[in-house]
Amino acid sequence: MTTTVRARVLAHLETLVACDTRNPPRAAAGIDRLFAYVRQELPRGFVVDEVDLGDGCRWLHARRGDDDHRLPLVNVHVDTVPLDSGWASPATGVDPFRLAVQREGGVERAVGLGACDIKGAVAAFLVAAADVDAPASLLLTTDEEAGSSKCVRTFCERHDVVDRTILVAEPTQGRAVLAHRGIGTALLTFAGFAGHASAQRATTDSAVARCVRFCSRALAHADADDNAIRLNLGRIDGGTKANMIASECLLRLGVRPPPSQPAEAVLDTLFALADPATTTAQKGFLAPALPTRFRARDVEAARAQAAERAESLGLVRGDDVDFFTEAAFFSAAGAAAMVLGPGDIAQAHTAFEWVDVDQLVMAVDTYARVLAQRMRG
Repeated sequence: MTTTVRARVLAHLETLVACDTRNPPRAAAGIDRLFAYVRQELPRGFVVDEVDLGDGCRWLHARRGDDDHRLPLVNVHVDTVPLDSGWASPATGVDPFRLAVQREGGVERAVGLGACDIKGAVAAFLVAAADVDAPASLLLTTDEEAGSSKCVRTFCERHDVVDRTILVAEPTQGRAVLAHRGIGTALLTFAGFAGHASAQRATTDSAVARCVRFCSRALAHADADDNAIRLNLGRIDGGTKANMIASECLLRLGVRPPPSQPAEAVLDTLFALADPATTTAQKGFLAPALPTRFRARDVEAARAQAAERAESLGLVRGDDVDFFTEAAFFSAAGAAAMVLGPGDIAQAHTAFEWVDVDQLVMAVDTYARVLAQRMRG
């Protein structure tokens, strides 16, 4: 590890973490500050465009040189999750918006909200872009953590990404991940017939009871295949009190199926387990798995294409992951998309979120090699 690279990437990360970009609430001030800093720190030669799609959905697209299809696009979301309650512990003395560098168990950790997920990638790219004077393309977005993804989807509509290599930054410990699960959410509303709880019909007419029975069937369906669809019963909300038969109950659930099972089809199968006479089912956020088909390119061909690009860039391959990323939207638009970034997903969305400083330095080297290869090409 070079001291200079370490110091530079940590200096960038310190400023980026200090920008409050929690989502929600998508406060404009934090994004303004972060975008201004990136503009300031990008080397000369970059052309920067900003687009505001409304409702806190914004992107910054920075390009140096010819932005053609031979040039990999690095995509990083700069929004973070809200603070976990653990950050509030007075015993720690750690400010989530002030980067702290600590050593524990032989690992040097950079601690701060967003350090792992995934502002460290922005810091690494800034150092690499300064050290390698080559064509480069960076896309920063602000709406990933709220399940919107309006930025990436709109970017793909407005820009031709077919066959382009896209490196989507998420914590993968610096390895190129070529596949992950899709995602689907749903809201089910169960109707009941209100009345006094002393009635024998309470076990059949209660909306809560109907919801519970559906949950039992859904869990049995998922468990029959070792929960390959990753069913999660997220929230049940219904009824008024113990002596009243519930007239309504809401259930929010989610699935994260593998590439072989589209999320929409998985939800349809679950909906079929409910009584349509007393249940209303509504799909929420739907996103494909990575990779996904595009025109005549099937899933296997998409994976093979991404694998070839990863090898050509000298990237170390990682295992498939269960968590969703916006690389799936790029893949659905025809890109050769993969997930690559410093940090471990185990530290994301936690109190005292941290990233291994060695991985930040490794990310600088990775981005520098990607840019240098494009320069030679």
